[in-house]
Amino acid sequence: MTTRPYGARRPLTLHTRPQHPARAVRCPHCHANPGQPCTTRTGHRLPAPHPARLSAHAQATACCPACQVAPGTPCHDHGRPRPTVHARRYQEADDAARLKAQEDTR
Repeated sequence: MTTRPYGARRPLTLHTRPQHPARAVRCPHCHANPGQPCTTRTGHRLPAPHPARLSAHAQATACCPACQVAPGTPCHDHGRPRPTVHARRYQEADDAARLKAQEDTR
């Protein structure tokens, strides 16, 4: 174990967490800008993005396997628009973000 002087700062590797990929889009709920965390009405930062931001990220980055729409196009159920995306589209967006993160580390 390494000893540090009392009051010394922690190494950056211990207190930097990777950002959630959904932070790449503007939050439709709290209007947080891309790259910024979601906040509450009182201005407190949230540890996780709002569900609406997760849906917006999935819609912007992934094709939907359920209704076969391209990225940027909202999901639908037999022609009727959905308020959110299909669950399988969230998985597609997560897989795409994971692959991109792996490529960036290489």
